[in-house]
Amino acid sequence: MEPGHPELSLRRQCARLGLPRSSAYYRPTAESKESLCLVRLIDEQYTRTPFYGSRRMTAWLRAEGYRVNRKRVQRLMRRMGIEGIGPKPGTSQHHPGHDIYPYLLEDYPLSAANQVWSADITYCPLRQGFMYLVAIIDWYSRYVLSWRLSNTLDTRFCLQALDQALGQGKPNVFNTDQGCQFTSQAFTGRLKIEGIRISMDGRGRALDNVFVERLWRSVKYECLYLHDFDSVAQLRQSLADYFHFYNHQRFHQSLDYQTPHVVHFA
Repeated sequence: MEPGHPELSLRRQCARLGLPRSSAYYRPTAESKESLCLVRLIDEQYTRTPFYGSRRMTAWLRAEGYRVNRKRVQRLMRRMGIEGIGPKPGTSQHHPGHDIYPYLLEDYPLSAANQVWSADITYCPLRQGFMYLVAIIDWYSRYVLSWRLSNTLDTRFCLQALDQALGQGKPNVFNTDQGCQFTSQAFTGRLKIEGIRISMDGRGRALDNVFVERLWRSVKYECLYLHDFDSVAQLRQSLADYFHFYNHQRFHQSLDYQTPHVVHFA
């Protein structure tokens, strides 16, 4: 759409695109302060109990004194891009036109860096909204190879993170969940060009991508939940500082108290 076009009126542009004119004038409304508060509470509880679906999350919020119904909690969880872990009806369904790949990492022998990389997306709270964060991590070293922020759940910021990571090396296997960003032809096609084997979690099986889930827990409890960010710039700088700390200074018990940087580049 191009308002003020010298030759095509807005009505004619809408007609050519097959859109009602009301869509051209619609301006999305920001979430209320109450909704942003609920979103933050849902995110914190989901980090503690990722098996909570909308029913349990609604019951937990009501027990905390918040008057909410399940429909509102469902809408907020969809907006955040999260769902409870567990068996669901129709779990074989996926985005139409997107191929789903099998999980290749059952009992996979990890012995060196750049054997398996993994990616995932999580929610980051702001005082007046929220952003989405994608990160790519090496399974063996826990080294965060790249990360990107976005205000929408599109594929572009995931591709940007992938390109940055591939500038540092190439894994044998790349594992993700079955989100439409990662099953898109743009993302899987980029992996195929590099000759990387594609692996995807089973639906509702968070432990298939356990290293990223542990990363999110660390990021949230050691960075995001300790601050109240006023702007995207503040959030981005805080994450940059944290990921530098995580890679270069934070000792990991699972790495025999070495840093991811030391193990990755050993």
